[in-house]
Amino acid sequence: MTHMSRWWDHAVGYEIYIRSFCDGDGDGVGDFRGLTSRLDHLAWLGIDVVWITPFYPSPMDDWGYDVADYTAVHPLFGDLDAVDSCVARAHELGMKVIIDLVPNHTSEQHEWFVRAKSGPDDPFRDHYIWAAPAPDGGPPNNWVGYFGGTTWTLDEASGQYYLHLFLPSQPDLNWRNPAVVDAFDDVLRFWLDRGVDGFRIDVAQALVKDEQLRSNPQIGPCDDSMFRWDQWNAFEHEHDILQPETVEIYRRWNRIAAEYDALLLGETYDLHRLDKLDRLVSGGDALHVGFWFGAMHMDWSATSIKSTFETPIRSISAGLGWAQNSHDEHRSVTRFGRGDLGRRRALAFCVLLMGLPGMPFLYQGEELGLESSELRPEDKLDPIGEDGDAASGRDATRTPIPWEPIDGFGFTTGTPWLPFGGRSAADTVEVQREDPTSWLHRHRRLIAVRAELEEIAHAPFEWVEPDRSVVAFRRHDVLFAANISDQPIDLDLDCTVLYRSGDAPMDSLTLDPDEGIIGRLAPSTDA
Repeated sequence: MTHMSRWWDHAVGYEIYIRSFCDGDGDGVGDFRGLTSRLDHLAWLGIDVVWITPFYPSPMDDWGYDVADYTAVHPLFGDLDAVDSCVARAHELGMKVIIDLVPNHTSEQHEWFVRAKSGPDDPFRDHYIWAAPAPDGGPPNNWVGYFGGTTWTLDEASGQYYLHLFLPSQPDLNWRNPAVVDAFDDVLRFWLDRGVDGFRIDVAQALVKDEQLRSNPQIGPCDDSMFRWDQWNAFEHEHDILQPETVEIYRRWNRIAAEYDALLLGETYDLHRLDKLDRLVSGGDALHVGFWFGAMHMDWSATSIKSTFETPIRSISAGLGWAQNSHDEHRSVTRFGRGDLGRRRALAFCVLLMGLPGMPFLYQGEELGLESSELRPEDKLDPIGEDGDAASGRDATRTPIPWEPIDGFGFTTGTPWLPFGGRSAADTVEVQREDPTSWLHRHRRLIAVRAELEEIAHAPFEWVEPDRSVVAFRRHDVLFAANISDQPIDLDLDCTVLYRSGDAPMDSLTLDPDEGIIGRLAPSTDA
């Protein structure tokens, strides 16, 4: 079978959390001028695709994921010219740029919602989802949001509730309204005409809601005191997300993207109903790639890792995106044990991700082996998480990148919007670039080796079972393996090592604890 090659088929992506990447004007907040000045770092690292988180005008209730204008730039980050310059520089360096699109909801300050809230007769009222109270006067149904709590807020002026899967200041759009659909066609073309190479689509699974707004089946206890994911998982989400009509939106967008050879990358955050996710990404006519987030919610064990890979690869026939880190979860170095133990494990796991079918992404700072920052209660800015507990929110993974061992770490000449939280000179790009054994150089070598293995782009995935404590698979004749145990393990395979995350000799087939390798299997290997 032949495959039509697309520019993202063998690409490695990199997430830029723009507030924390590099500040170009000294106000403590990352921006496009700073980002553009550091793009050469990403090109040197070997990155193919840069994903930039939201930079639109916003009240920043959810740090930019509450958009007040989809075709403008928040002054904190620059202006349209600064975006154009950044995209042009990335292209000069051989990298593509995709930007975050947030189509599930807007800010309450968006002109559409301001108009909608002015009264039930306003033409923009139907841009959002409104419903009468339940017979007891409470919310129209039992839906809970991604941040916990009810998804409904009462508009006292009209006596109706409006829907929001996130904060009350992030009202959900009504994707059953053709005017919303048409408006986003224009948004896509606005940015594609400016030269961006595609979109990472926020909450991609949730755009269309059940037309009757039926309550979800409840499968466990739920109250507002519970952790947000425990509240979410107390329900079968039959009616609020993954509605069958959502794929039609992406088919429409796919036709627009095809005119520009652009990528549609979905934040497809559901770990349970893989048949419905498959419809969004596997037909080739909707989303091109959908993220699989299991890698951010697993234990460090061979069984857990194998399950994390096996489940989506078996169920989703194409278009998977892989990441072990993002701006929403604690960094994998912290999750995997902290310190150099966590770093060894995170790098070994990255070796595996580089071999999986689909598109791997790094999150900024991952290449440096960064842990989640240590923040004080008074540092907490995230609207979610426990009051006074910075670790329970998302701040600790969003702190600024340390570039140089100087005041402000080369990120800013001012006061950073979030503290660095315990970063040291050894964490900086400058220091690690001088050390060929650093985590930065190990990641760079890994990406370089993977770039040479174009034959794996469309090759089938096949498990290899050298030892129960080793996770190993092959793509074509290329082996990807990691020792998940705390003991050295000899691989009984005829294999030439191309890359190893540890320090053992390249001609050794002994895997050290928490070490990953890439190897070329001999033709006679029966794996």
